[in-house]
Amino acid sequence: MTDPSAPASPPPGATAALVLADGTVFWGRGLGAAVTKVGEVCFNTSMSGYQEILTDPSYAGQIITFTFPHIGNVGSNPNDLESTTPASLGCVLRADVTDPSNYRSQRHLDDWLKSVDLPGIAGVDTRRLTRRIRDLGAPSGALCHAPDGAIDVTALQKLAAGWPGLEGMDLAKEVSCTQTYIWTETLWDFADDGSSDGFGTLAEPKFHVVAVDYGAKRNILRNLASQGCRVTVVPASATADEILGHKPDGVFLANGPGDPAATGVYAVPELRKLIASGVPMFGICLGHQMLALALGAKTEKMHMGHRGANHPVKDLETGKVEITSQNHGFVVAEGSLPAGVTVTHRSLFDGTVEGLKVDGKPVFSVQYHPEASPGPMDSHYLFARFRELMERNA
Repeated sequence: MTDPSAPASPPPGATAALVLADGTVFWGRGLGAAVTKVGEVCFNTSMSGYQEILTDPSYAGQIITFTFPHIGNVGSNPNDLESTTPASLGCVLRADVTDPSNYRSQRHLDDWLKSVDLPGIAGVDTRRLTRRIRDLGAPSGALCHAPDGAIDVTALQKLAAGWPGLEGMDLAKEVSCTQTYIWTETLWDFADDGSSDGFGTLAEPKFHVVAVDYGAKRNILRNLASQGCRVTVVPASATADEILGHKPDGVFLANGPGDPAATGVYAVPELRKLIASGVPMFGICLGHQMLALALGAKTEKMHMGHRGANHPVKDLETGKVEITSQNHGFVVAEGSLPAGVTVTHRSLFDGTVEGLKVDGKPVFSVQYHPEASPGPMDSHYLFARFRELMERNA
């Protein structure tokens, strides 16, 4: 059911198809919502955290191929959502989703996908699709789930071929909040006896951080709150005057989707004012790219991007290697970095820039996701580093 040279007519039992812009067809069994979605097809190598991945706003405009074969086996629950409404477009799976087997499960993954209008396809040779993405780059694709098996491959191929791609797209404005709000929820507390597991609440904040929401994940905000920060979240379109008007001890630039150059049209002038103000700043993912643009650097589209929870990154200042969680399709062009900006972290996969700092200013950023949702906790120290910058700047 997964041969990309398969005929246009579906094989017996096929209720879904992923059709790429070049006409390649992957047949499978549908799950989730019975809809069609069109976007960029990428892959993620994480072995856990599928619900966090599907609800990460940074996946706006993308259909996610999971390389790990067993997806859905721990079900779903409301605590693992990184956003209320998923911005991703659907999922591609190797194996059918089994009944959940986990004490935290409250809902079958198939049922949850239906509730948030996300289609899925199972029974796909995800290894073959992943190799195709690796060799030829991330393609445009159309994912259709049709329970009656009525799938028009020709129409889907035209939809995929007509999709413009992520370059030039400002998707941050689509996933950003529209109103300012306060965040005080802290990280999950695992009680020794399991009696009071749950998220905490910041009682006595020591700092006030303004977070610019380009598509912020909830667990990033929880990490900030767990460092004693009351967080005021503002829209991506917030001006420097509006941000500084909150009198923050620090400014955080969140993760997010789309082409950083497109978002930078309105964000970069404001970020330059914030850098000049001297307030401590910390950027993650798109926030890292936005900071680089504001400093005069350039960004560029990657061949296939970095997506997974197993990416080694070296901290060039300490020499330590951390295993990181990543999700980005654009990267800062190192050759474009101006004088006075130092590369602090580097990918051990391909050598790309994974972190930077501004010499003589309390400003730094990383390309990856240190909040460990999903992923390892090696990079939690970065939130403490941000707190220390605010302490020194007080």
